Parts: sequence; structure tokens; C-alpha cells
Amino acid sequence: MEHYTMNLKLKVWKQKNTSSKGSFETFEVKDISSEMSFLEMFDVLNEKLINEGKEPIAFDHDCREGICGMCSMYINGRPHGPWHGTTTCQLHMRAFKDGDTIVVEPWRANAFPVIKDLMVDRGAFDRIIQAGGYISVNTGNAVDGNAIPIEKEKADSSFAAAACIGCGACVAACKNSSAMLFVSAKISHLALLPQGDPERKTRALNMLAQMDTEGFGSCTNTGACEAVCPKEISISYIARANAEFTLAALTSDK
Repeated sequence: MEHYTMNLKLKVWKQKNTSSKGSFETFEVKDISSEMSFLEMFDVLNEKLINEGKEPIAFDHDCREGICGMCSMYINGRPHGPWHGTTTCQLHMRAFKDGDTIVVEPWRANAFPVIKDLMVDRGAFDRIIQAGGYISVNTGNAVDGNAIPIEKEKADSSFAAAACIGCGACVAACKNSSAMLFVSAKISHLALLPQGDPERKTRALNMLAQMDTEGFGSCTNTGACEAVCPKEISISYIARANAEFTLAALTSDK
């Protein structure tokens, strides 16, 4: 693949804190390698800003391997940028060309308040998990992986749901700021496994109730969430979560 360099103009959202008013600021970066990741390009920009005695741009990151889900950026109107099934940290600058203007924003959702610049507080997802995204297990020696037989179809479907990294792109893309793709993936992941049976009813009820409490919007099945998910989580899990909720509501002792 041909390697080349480019000069770019960045329009980046700058916001001091949650309560302050933000605005776009324009920055220029030069001699950016096409093989850099998007976050490495931001590293170059921040190093330049620091050397000039200016404040760097705050953005979230950790693993830079498409695993942690922290690299949440809205790039040219799309969560995680133009490539399909890709996190921001896996997006490379060859997705752009010399002279491009790139607009970068944080997630826009009431449930994800801006902490600073491109960083948002995704603690709402953590609280949804705490409400029911767990299983009851006895501590002790690890159980043999083959001790509990599980149908391959269910195991594969559970594994696909578990691929969700909780980045919040689904919320950012949804016109209603719904978290249903995230929540349904977490509910389905455990509902499909025998280990998830003890909390199966309370899990669906509690996690969906917490989702509403956090202020996420309703799902209207536009499919925008699936289209931008970096792990390509299927919206079919939303149907499964709705079924789990209905069953729990009809049979719960509460």
C-alpha cells in the first residue's frame, strides 16, 4: 500500500467542562502519515499545542486495539469515522486525503454529558451493567470449559453479543439517543447461556429500568445503531431483549 503524507484542517469541539458552553476551534496539522491511526494524529497535534504553550485537546483512549471502547469520537458526522466496523483507534489516516477538513465532536446525548472537549461520561453504561449484567457464581477453582454442554448456535450467538465493547456509538448515532443495542447485547449475552438463568428475569427488568432512569431515549428501529457499531452487533438482539423483558414482566413475582 502506498505511503503518503498530508496536510489537514481539523474543526474540533472544545468545551471546558460539563456546565460551560463549547464551540468548534480550527487546527492545522501538517505532514501526517497515511499510516498513522486517527489517535496518533491527535497525539501529533497535542504535542504541537503543548510545545506552543497551548492547552492540548482532551480525548479518551486506553487500549488503542479496538477493545476498550473509550475512543469515542464523532468524525465527519459518523461515530468512529468513515470505515465500517472500526473503532476510532483503528481508523487510519489513509481514510482521508491531503487538504481535507475533518470535523470532530464528542457523543451527543443527555445521558453522556461532556467532561471536557471530546471526552464524555459514559458512567450510565456502567450503572446499567451494575443493575443486572452479571451472573451468580461460586468462587473457587475454574470449572472445566466443557462441563456444561451448550448448543453451538447459542454459544455462537452469545459470543457475538459479548463482542459489544460499550463504546456508545449506537447511542450517538440514534436520533433518540437510545441505548437498546448496548443493553440488548448485554442481556442476550447472558440469557443465551445456562449460567445466566438465575438472574434471567430480574436482569431484563432491572437493566431496562436503569436504562430509562439514565435518560436514554426509546428505540424506534431505524437501524442506525447497527450501521455504526464497530463490532457489528445485530439489531436482532433488540428483539431478543424485548422478548426477555416481556417474559419477565408476565412471570415475575414482583
